[in-house]
Amino acid sequence: MTSTDKPVSPLRQRMIDDMRMRKLSPKTQASYIRVVKRFARFLGRSPDTASAEDLRRYQLYLVDSGISAISLNANLTGLKFLFDNTLDHPELMAKMHAVHEPRKLPVVLSREEVARLLAAADNLKHQTALSVAYGAGLRASEVVALKVSDVDSQRMTLRVEQGKGRKDRYAMLSPVLLERLRAWWKFAHAQGKMLPGGWLFPGLDPIDPLSTRQLTRAVHAAAEAAGIDKRVSMHTLRHSFATHLLEQKVDIRVIQVLLGHKKLETTALYAQVATDILREVVSPIETLPLM
Repeated sequence: MTSTDKPVSPLRQRMIDDMRMRKLSPKTQASYIRVVKRFARFLGRSPDTASAEDLRRYQLYLVDSGISAISLNANLTGLKFLFDNTLDHPELMAKMHAVHEPRKLPVVLSREEVARLLAAADNLKHQTALSVAYGAGLRASEVVALKVSDVDSQRMTLRVEQGKGRKDRYAMLSPVLLERLRAWWKFAHAQGKMLPGGWLFPGLDPIDPLSTRQLTRAVHAAAEAAGIDKRVSMHTLRHSFATHLLEQKVDIRVIQVLLGHKKLETTALYAQVATDILREVVSPIETLPLM
């Protein structure tokens, strides 16, 4: 330990051990630790001395600070883990309730906009990675985690390991997407940028994968270069994939499987933004007798 390192408190170490015992992901562990550190700063003392009233005051403080519903609920989840599991005082969280998260319709690109965006990507790696996000409906974290061995051209699938919810699944691999992946593979190998059996989209150092932050910057730059004025993110490509499949009359349960959604109601949201389907519906005013 260097002189600049701070020793980990027994409470934090116990919480870390509790999270490890439950095999929480490193990302979740880091999030929970940040939540507890923020609460400790608010409290001005160790969290294990907190009362139910202290927690109530903290939730009011978060609400008054203008925090979003998603962030507020994330804070409550982290604190619930601390008090329920590490401190064994679930009664302190009994009156802490998650808040309703307003359901917003996702931003969806038209097929023409998707084509413009992909064509505007600044290099072949980014163009291919964005093509995978749209063509297979993958999350940014799933795209960057792909390895060369995950591409199965015989079964025409992409193996997604430990996606959201730490579940494995197979995503679709279309002939067009396969050709784009082959073109990228040949280019990357010729340039010495891809290790045998390594990451499908390596970073500057082939040992490391492309980061989600780099991919996010790439999609923003492509959207700007393509002149798309919608609020575009990596998830916009996934939303567009699902919506376009629905407009092609693909069964919604098939789309649910492809996206890896646990609940059908999550997938059903795309029915509200599938404009091709809306245009096919005849309004009842069209059936009224002529006046």
